[in-house]
Amino acid sequence: MTRLTAWTDRPPVAVALDAPDAATAVDWARAVAPHVAVLKIGLELFYRSGPAVVEAIRALPEAAGVEIFLDLKLHDIPNTVAGGVASAARLGPRFLTVHAAGGTAMMRAAADAAAAVDPGLEITGVTVLTSLESADLDAIGLVGPPAEAVRRLALLAVHAGARALVCSPKEVSKVRAEVGPDVTLITPGIRPAGSQADDQARVAPPEQAISDGADLLVVGRPITRAADPGAAAAAIATLCSDH
Repeated sequence: MTRLTAWTDRPPVAVALDAPDAATAVDWARAVAPHVAVLKIGLELFYRSGPAVVEAIRALPEAAGVEIFLDLKLHDIPNTVAGGVASAARLGPRFLTVHAAGGTAMMRAAADAAAAVDPGLEITGVTVLTSLESADLDAIGLVGPPAEAVRRLALLAVHAGARALVCSPKEVSKVRAEVGPDVTLITPGIRPAGSQADDQARVAPPEQAISDGADLLVVGRPITRAADPGAAAAAIATLCSDH
């Protein structure tokens, strides 16, 4: 059992609705919602459709009891991020991402803004994107290797008030050891056996991520590119529920 059972009895899977338009996203949400705990709305979809797509997904009968994850990856000066969080919080998401690389003051501003509008919102610190490897960190001047950078950013975010973290499945066990049991750990880069890695560099199968301490697994293309997204979501949910 994972910590997510404290607020849901659904399998700990978040489906990334990275669709080109709202109609496609709603169709995917309708198919996968009965099998998962969370529906994730990211930049592509939110920039195109805005708050209306959140409302459309919430209105689906199939999505009753499913949480919303706004993956907007806010990163700006503290005052601007606080304003963005306050606006996004009014949509009622469970999770909202903020780049931990924005620093302590920015993360604290985000956490404070969330608490003022919706105490149930978990500000979620993004550590190191799962597409990045050591050479990428060197190129942008971030001291690596990835596992060490993730550890530093995870601690910074939690100390500044983040209640959840995003890290790759490669680092989740080390992050869990650092931050303890009360922080929600969210892992993208989940690839079932036989799936393509696509543009993800640090990946693992769902069973391994759960065993290593992840609370919520983000899965996108292995589900949404499947001929039957609902069946694909159900299959991955079963893998998670068995661990």
